[in-house]
Amino acid sequence: MYRLTFFTSVVMMIILVNSGVCQAKEKPHTKGKISNSALFNFDNIPNGKLPAGAQAFSGTWGVRTEKGAPSAPKALCQTGKAEYPALVLKDKAYSDVQILTSFKPVSGKEDQAAGIIFRVLDKDNYYILRANALENNIILFKYENGKRSSIKEANVKIAKGVWQNLRVDAKGSLIRGYLEGKLVVEATDTAFNSGNVGLWTKADSQSCFDNVLIISY
Repeated sequence: MYRLTFFTSVVMMIILVNSGVCQAKEKPHTKGKISNSALFNFDNIPNGKLPAGAQAFSGTWGVRTEKGAPSAPKALCQTGKAEYPALVLKDKAYSDVQILTSFKPVSGKEDQAAGIIFRVLDKDNYYILRANALENNIILFKYENGKRSSIKEANVKIAKGVWQNLRVDAKGSLIRGYLEGKLVVEATDTAFNSGNVGLWTKADSQSCFDNVLIISY
């Protein structure tokens, strides 16, 4: 109930602020004016399909009915196997951006990873904030020219088979990653300053995502 209420309140605040109805002193997690926002809850998309504008780089991605999804009844899930299954959600570049999503590690013998990719230039260049339920950690990666390198990591419990909230804030060179609203990694990097937003898993990870909220500011 907390997670659904959390996302609902954030979305309602964005709508009110953008429409000029609400001039709240505190906007959702951001300092400054919200210039653009998008929410993906996947509920109106046929099973097996992707949202309009989404592009899968690798892996097997599709919407499906998922019991317990925060925004019932559907979620976007990755069910295949690849080195780094990834997709972008829309053909739009964001610079200073905040991305929030609910994720659930479903299964995987090699990995049970779920992540957000951002400032995506193409299939070989982007940042990753990922959680791993087998390793119990969150790592901020840079994926540059098809090679992945770690920027910052933190050991933190990631529950298997449970919906959790992951969030990344990128403003200028500063990047912050949060689990369940708690700051877990923080670093600076200047490789990429703008790009698309999407989702990511690893190896044989089967993971689901719901309520992907993108806030540009």
